[in-house]
Amino acid sequence: MNSDALGLLLVTQLTVIAITVYFFYRVLTTPSRPEPDSYTDNDQ
Repeated sequence: MNSDALGLLLVTQLTVIAITVYFFYRVLTTPSRPEPDSYTDNDQ
């Protein structure tokens, strides 16, 4: 494997890892929304 291919492999893998970590962080730190008590609370 030449150095260009190795560089592209590393950049691609690091990009995918960074995006995955970012979205896991977003999911884990998002505050939960309160659920409605009844069906009437869902009416607009």
